[in-house]
Amino acid sequence: MTSLSTDPAVASSQRSGATSEQGAPKRRQGFWARENITKILFVVPAGLYLVLFFGYPVVKNLIMSMQDYTTKTFFTGEAPWVGFQNYVTVVSSNLFWPALLNTALFTVACIIGQFVIGLALASFFNRHFPLSRFLRAMLLLPWLLPLIVASATWRSILDQDSGILNQFLGTFGIPAIPWLTSPDVALLAVILVNIWVGIPFNVTLLYGGLQDIPEELYEAGELDGATGWKAFRHITWPNLRPVVSVVLILGVVYTIKVLDIILGLTNGGPANATQTIAVRSYQESFVNFEFGVGAAFSNILILISLVFAVIYLRANRRAVDE
Repeated sequence: MTSLSTDPAVASSQRSGATSEQGAPKRRQGFWARENITKILFVVPAGLYLVLFFGYPVVKNLIMSMQDYTTKTFFTGEAPWVGFQNYVTVVSSNLFWPALLNTALFTVACIIGQFVIGLALASFFNRHFPLSRFLRAMLLLPWLLPLIVASATWRSILDQDSGILNQFLGTFGIPAIPWLTSPDVALLAVILVNIWVGIPFNVTLLYGGLQDIPEELYEAGELDGATGWKAFRHITWPNLRPVVSVVLILGVVYTIKVLDIILGLTNGGPANATQTIAVRSYQESFVNFEFGVGAAFSNILILISLVFAVIYLRANRRAVDE
């Protein structure tokens, strides 16, 4: 037999609790909760920006690469669908494979040079000596200069007859070198100039990564005899690896599409010695006005960048897991 409470205070509290439970509005749960809607509203502007200024151009470029898109299209509005014919034209071109090789040599040499010099300078500035801040600020000047200005400056420096570099080498009895007019030297000259341009970017990121490594690790390493090269191998490099991944990936993405420096120095010459995929894409689009073929060149460049990024990220993740 169930006993009922006859206490007025208990009964009143039970009635008020039941009333509050019934009268309290239930919070919306699930996808349409207020918190989720607020998060979506904050993300929508960034999403629209990416779609309009990144997604649409990429899709448009992909569609254009499968059309016969020329100057005639601007007047008639017609761009006949040709499928993969533009890609066949690109691959069968006499300049495609030399341009692909030059792109690979240019990218690899620039990345290695920029990274090695950048890491050395970042380690040097990490020691905090007098005027280190001033010198770091001066080191940013090549990065702040517009690329077309930097290329024009280096064009005058590397001039065979009146360039200051050949005049300096001449004091040591070295004959004038045709830096920008010889097919054997022109690519090397372009690589050296691009290394000069990219060093500040590498120094800035790598220096920031070195600053985040706790000094306590080096102090503990000294107790175990880890100094010099051993400290770099067992302390600096493992802690710097995430920053190195960012530096290398961004470096490849920026370097593989370099156009301003090459156009300003050699315009792809001499004798197509400095032709790259990026230069071919520009020349097909804005010199020959074959926009479909130029789009095909640029899509191949994008594909190469994506393949490298995926392979490197997987290899780096595997190394970290091990």
